[in-house]
Order: sequence, then C-alpha cells, then structure tokens
Amino acid sequence: MISVLILTKNEEQDLPGCLASVAWCDDVHLFDSYSEDRTVEIAREAGATVTQRRFDNWAAHQNWGLSNISFKHPWVLYIDADERVSESLKTSLLAFDGSPASHVAYEIQRRDFAWNGRWLKHAQISPYYLRLFRPEKMRYERLVNPVSIPGGSVGRISGFLDHYPFSKGIRYWLQRHLGYADMEAAMRLEDLNKGTSFSWRKALFSKDFTEKRFHQKGLFYKMPGRPFIKWLYMVIGRRAFLDGRAGTTYATLQSIYEYFIVLKTRELMRKQTNTQ
Repeated sequence: MISVLILTKNEEQDLPGCLASVAWCDDVHLFDSYSEDRTVEIAREAGATVTQRRFDNWAAHQNWGLSNISFKHPWVLYIDADERVSESLKTSLLAFDGSPASHVAYEIQRRDFAWNGRWLKHAQISPYYLRLFRPEKMRYERLVNPVSIPGGSVGRISGFLDHYPFSKGIRYWLQRHLGYADMEAAMRLEDLNKGTSFSWRKALFSKDFTEKRFHQKGLFYKMPGRPFIKWLYMVIGRRAFLDGRAGTTYATLQSIYEYFIVLKTRELMRKQTNTQ
C-alpha cells in the first residue's frame, strides 16, 4: 500500500539506519543526486530502486521525483537519510488503509534530536510535516525549505518520524545551512526586485497554509534584529530552555543561520548595486 522515497547525496553514513527503519516496505526508492561515496551501492544491496538526477533546487528536484519515479503503491512516504521511522509510526503505516481516500496527504509528527540524543521537544519550531501522500496530489514550492502543496484535504497519522540533523556533526550542520542561506537570500532579493508586498492580515489569519507561511516569511525578513528575535522566540516563546543546554544551543544555531541569510542578502544587494 505504501512506497518509500529517500532523497540522498553522499549519505553512506546515515543511509543504513534509514533503510533498516523501512525494511518492512517492498518498494523503496532512492532518489540520488549523483553521490560520490557508497550511497548507491548501499541502497542497491538493500534492494532499493535507484534513480539519479543532478540537484538544482529543492522544489524542482522533489517535483521531478514525484512526476518521474514509478512507484508500486498509490501512497508514498517521503523521508531523508538522517530520519528514521519509529516503531510507533511503523505500526500506523502497516495498518494504514488509504482507500477510499478521504485525504490526499497526511501529516506526521517529527522529533528532532540534538547531538547528545535529546529530543528538542520545545525548541523544534515545526513538529508536523506532510510526508505521506499520493504523489500525483503533491507539489513543492520554494528553492530551499520547500513548502508542501497538497491538492486536497489533509489528515494526520499517529507515530513519530525521528530526525537526527546533527548526525554528521555541528560543522556539517553549519556548512549545510550556509548553502541554505544562499538560496534564502536569492529568494529575498528576488522579492525585493519584484516589489513583492506582504500582508499582516494574511500572515496571521489566512486559512491557506501556503499563503500564510509566504506572508509570514516575507514580513519576518523585513524585521530589524531578526536573528535575535528568532532566538527570543525559540528560547522564551517556545520555551526551548526546557530542553536544557541542547535547547538553548539549538536556538542559538538557528539564530546564527538567520544571520547567515542577513549577511548573504546584503552581499547580493551590494553586487547588484555595483553591476548597475
């Protein structure tokens, strides 16, 4: 009933654990961006089907995968190599019956874990993600941190999807977020050049999640002191301090990421001004 899709690029370290957590599935697909390590070999040894494509941006890459990969089953569970299907989620997925389909996608609660193995229960900003869906009813928008756009109603399935973003160390996390900052800054500059306007009303009250998040991000990017605001929101607003030192450290890392975006946006604006 359910196929599994895993996106990879040089994931030989994390992939074995990911594959082990979906060993119950008879249709596992690896969507690889031409890894240079043993990622593809590990996947094929585990019986996964491998499809490769050069990565351009997150939305385009994910949309291509959903349109071009031939899944055996009508429902797809999408996970990353540093994520694991917990026993509770496995139980829900094995019992899942998608027909007749009242929804086209289901939210799954994700648990982000710090480098010390502690669940960042309070520090984690977004606990629910659309990860189980009918592929023909799902599309993505944004170059980085893409927004899931379901073509119909959404439900929620029980169980946890466990995420280990620091499995390769804090240096890797920082390097990866430097790349994310490049793409976020490019989108910010594009909005500025287009004169895109953002609405407080839609940011607060829109019933369309995609529209709401679009306006929230746009308005947030205009705020002075944005990195510090994010730190306060996470530590005080979301009570990240209840996650101990790991929670406050994670909030600090997230605020540093916001500062990366600020610096990169300024750099792009200077380059644009110098070429005009």
